[in-house]
Amino acid sequence: MTKEMGEKAGQVQEPTDDLIALLDAADRLPGVVELRERSYALLGAGPGMSVVDVGCGAGRAVMELAERGVKAVGVDPDTRMIAVARGRWPGADFRVAGAHDLPLADASVDGYRADKVFHELAEPERALAQARRVLRPGGRIVLVGQDWDTFVIDSDDPVLTRTIVHARADLIASPRAARRYRNLLLDAGFDEVTVEVRTGVFTGTAMLPLLVGLAEAACSSGAVTRHDADGWIAGQRTRAGADRLFLALPVFVAAATVPS
Repeated sequence: MTKEMGEKAGQVQEPTDDLIALLDAADRLPGVVELRERSYALLGAGPGMSVVDVGCGAGRAVMELAERGVKAVGVDPDTRMIAVARGRWPGADFRVAGAHDLPLADASVDGYRADKVFHELAEPERALAQARRVLRPGGRIVLVGQDWDTFVIDSDDPVLTRTIVHARADLIASPRAARRYRNLLLDAGFDEVTVEVRTGVFTGTAMLPLLVGLAEAACSSGAVTRHDADGWIAGQRTRAGADRLFLALPVFVAAATVPS
């Protein structure tokens, strides 16, 4: 699940209580929990390590890192999300800031983590320059995110589905940032770059809000008509009710090291 239903790190929208509840539910999905665990492993997270979690949202990853003995700092440009995080985890370090202007000293952290953030950045290169600045030599970076052109959705109208997916992608600052992770990290001077892909398969009703959001955005942009969007949404709701919904969502996990 992505925080695009609230614009995590680009144009910030005020999150509603319903959105926060939806994000909380997404955070508890088994595949999402597994991805977070993998990101911590790639960071080498452990006692005494310091990590900045960029686009931290309501702060779950910050607290999970703290449980591993990590000194974690969560940053997010959304003041409401930071307020929620501070309310839930009053002992943690949360700061209002974006990926392009981290409130950290040079070479001050051992790890940098950004989960579903880079697709919202028009200039991901600037964010990686900040990552290089705040990471110590030998420090680790982990990026997690989906490629917005690669939503795989079963439907009765594959042409319309392709139009909806691509139209939604075109509304995002960097919809294909995830497929660029390796080259972005290499261009920024990182070493030991690796990329993995984990594909989530969803067949129930939990992802209906995401599918509805895709169609509504495509309709709002003028890429599809209201009639087509409504018909497509109705078809997906029917599929979900009959246990025939199918969504596959590849998520890319990149990791790298700052040269010593």
